[in-house]
Order: sequence, then C-alpha cells, then structure tokens
Amino acid sequence: MNAPQPHSSQQTPRRPLPAVGQRDSFFDNAKYLAIVLVALGHVWEPLRDGSRTMGVLYMVVYAFHMPAFIVISGYFSRSFAFKPHQIKRLISGVVVPYIVFETAYSLFRRWLHDPDAPISLLDPWYLTWFLAALFVWRLTTPIWRSLRYPLAVALAIAMLATVSPKIGNDLDMQRALQFLPYFVLGLCLKPEHFKLVRTRRMRILAVPVFAAALAVGWWAKGNMTTAWFYHRDAAQELGGAWWIGPLMTLGMFGCAVVLTACFFAWVPGRRLWFTALGAGTISGYLLHGFLVKGGIWLGWFDQGWAEGPLGALLCTVAAGTVVTLLCTPPVLKALKVVLEPNLDRFFRPDENAAKAAKTGAPAEGAENRGKVPAGV
Repeated sequence: MNAPQPHSSQQTPRRPLPAVGQRDSFFDNAKYLAIVLVALGHVWEPLRDGSRTMGVLYMVVYAFHMPAFIVISGYFSRSFAFKPHQIKRLISGVVVPYIVFETAYSLFRRWLHDPDAPISLLDPWYLTWFLAALFVWRLTTPIWRSLRYPLAVALAIAMLATVSPKIGNDLDMQRALQFLPYFVLGLCLKPEHFKLVRTRRMRILAVPVFAAALAVGWWAKGNMTTAWFYHRDAAQELGGAWWIGPLMTLGMFGCAVVLTACFFAWVPGRRLWFTALGAGTISGYLLHGFLVKGGIWLGWFDQGWAEGPLGALLCTVAAGTVVTLLCTPPVLKALKVVLEPNLDRFFRPDENAAKAAKTGAPAEGAENRGKVPAGV
C-alpha cells in the first residue's frame, strides 16, 4: 500500500492574486458582460411592447445590470481621497467625457429628432447620467469611507429621494441618489466578498434564482411599470402613494443585490477572448446609444424584419456584436483624446510624485494607479 501523501500536496493550488498594477480578469470580464447587458436592454426597449417574452427579459436585466456596473465602480473607488493624481483622473476620465458626450448627444437629438431640444450640461440626457452620478459619488467617497454604517445611511438617502419629487433634474440628482446605495455597497466590499460568490455552489444556486426572477417578471409584466427600474422619479411622479417609494427602494435593492451576486457567480475568472474588452467599456457604453436612439427615431425597429422571435433574435445578436466592436482597442484609442485626454498642462505638478521620483520611493497612492479604473 502506498504511503499517504502529505496533506499540502493534496490541496488544489490556488490561483495567485493579480500583482499590483495588473488588471484582474474577473472584473474585466464582469465589466464587458455588464455592458453587453446594457446594450441588450436598450435594444429590447422598443421591442418589449410587442412581445411578453422580450418585456420579461427587459425587466429582469434592468433589475440588476446597472447595479452590477455601479457596484464595480464603487469597489474601484475605495482609494479615492482627493489626491492630486486622483483629481486629475476624475476630471480627465469622467468630467471631460461627460461634457463632450452630453453636448454630442444633445446635438444628435436636435439634428435627427427634435430641433428644439435644449443643450444643457446640467440636465444629463440618456446615457450621460451615469458620468454625472459617478462624479458626485466619487467626490463623496471619503465621507462614506469614514462613516460607521455607510450602507444604511445611503439607503436612507435613497428612500428619502423617492418621496421628494422636487429634487429636480440638475445633474439627474434623483438617479444619483437612488442608485447611491449600490456605489456605497461597492465601497464596502473586499476581495474576499467576491470570492464568496465565485464558487461552484453559487453558480448552481444562481440557476433557480434567475428562473424565479423570470417567473416574477412574467407576473410583473403588465402589473408594474418599468419606470421603477430607472430610478429617476419619485413615487408620486409614478402615480403611487409616497410611502410606496421607500418600500420599493428596499425591495428593489434586495432583488438587485441577489441578482448581481448571481451574475458575478457566472462571470469567469480566467482570461478569455473578451477579457481585454473590459478596458474599453466606456467607449461601448457612450457610443452604442447613438445607434440605438438613431434606430428608434429612424423607425428601424418598426420594420417587419424586427417583428417576431426571429427579429428579436437578430436585434439581440446585432446589439451584442456592435457593442463588442465598440469596446475594442482601436475604438478606444481613437477616442482617447476625449475619453482620457492628457491634461497635465492644466494641473500643477504633483510635488509628492516629483519627490518620489528623486528618491526612488513609490509616490503616495501609486499602488492604485495601475488597477482597473473605477469608471465604466
């Protein structure tokens, strides 16, 4: 009989954690898959009224795709502390793209749909609300990091927002406040929390959970307005009593967290053909809206070919293919001048970085510069 092997040799070797400055394939995969779901949701929107199945899929996807995206954004914003290089990154990676694409979308709408549409940087339109909200969330990160119960406070603020119809549209603050708990949840998460959902058991459990979500969506279709998933209106504006808003906030937060956890359970952790596309999700996010809105205004989805199951399948495949192409490195490189411009000439030199360069020591906060960016 062979002698038993040492216990250590029987253990399955663990995958090493990414080195400092190295991108994590899991998060790049999650960002890419999330942006594909965003594009699918936008394409399914004009198709949902003619098909109950499309309407159900639309509701289920909208229940968690943006929460998942926002959780990732919050997770990678944990180190934000108003350091010079962080401020510069916030301006170049969030503020400049917001100004450029908010203007571009407004001009696009005036040209193709509504000649009298206003151009206002204070009233985000369509996709640009996320950049405005991310700017607000990132600025408040140090506050959430210092609170003892940040998630509870964020949920309380979101609940109050749903009973405050007079908040207004400036920077789409209603959405920023109602989606705030997901960003704060990301700030509170640690690597071990993601490991808890990335197990075979969780992948198996995710199957009946999504099946139940589809069943609930089948019932909710026609019995519930999808406007609740947009988080852009107070309860009174949706025709409900004020007290429904806080209850819906808690209920939808719970559902979104469960579905997001199931989504993360299915995200592969190894490097795949689409992993590199996770670095270009911001271009896919901001560009696909022109095609979707243009298609709606030009009547593409009203044509005969878009009707029925085959038409819905063709639209789905087309949306996934287009957003994938928009996330590729050539597109990201072509848009770098507006998505991540070099603004060094507009900022004072980072004295801490200069001092570190002279001494050979790492600059303060340098350990986070090479990691996955916190934006889309």
